[in-house]
Amino acid sequence: MTTAALVDTQQFRRVFGHFCTGVTVITTLDDEGPAGFACQAFAPLSLDPPLLLFCPQAGSTTWQRIRDVGVFGVNVLAEAHGPLSRVFGARGSDKFADVAWAPSPTGMPILTGALTWADCRVEAVHPGGDHAIVVGRVTALGECRDDGPLLFFKGRYCAVAPMPSGEPPEVVDTLLAWPRHTDWI
Repeated sequence: MTTAALVDTQQFRRVFGHFCTGVTVITTLDDEGPAGFACQAFAPLSLDPPLLLFCPQAGSTTWQRIRDVGVFGVNVLAEAHGPLSRVFGARGSDKFADVAWAPSPTGMPILTGALTWADCRVEAVHPGGDHAIVVGRVTALGECRDDGPLLFFKGRYCAVAPMPSGEPPEVVDTLLAWPRHTDWI
């Protein structure tokens, strides 16, 4: 019996639906025009060199276009972007029809109002079951807006509660800002 047969896929979704994620839109631009998809399986990976990862469905046509071009943009969505995430989370050919965007330094679509963004090139691709694990090298970073992030939790979009001003930073914030991060990692 395989491991997959021992784990019920619906229970797997229920269990990991309790893990709150941010929402990104991964974009690219090729001869067919702009393309993109909503992606929750995203994480920063390394500071030196600057790497991140995302995990598209292995058979995704948008992923194939990104792979062929070799460059992509990461758009971190703000809390008001639930409708935008739904557009990029659905199958369809022209997701950019009513979406405003501007090109990044490499020409990748950066969505108007994104919380922040990164320009990347594909560094490595690894198999990950029915998904691919894509490692990207960051080549440019955008400014950060003050809005809250769009979050996904238990199958729904949600937002973080406002933080009271004047509160001291969390310990992890202090550690992440520490100039010698290798002291504690």
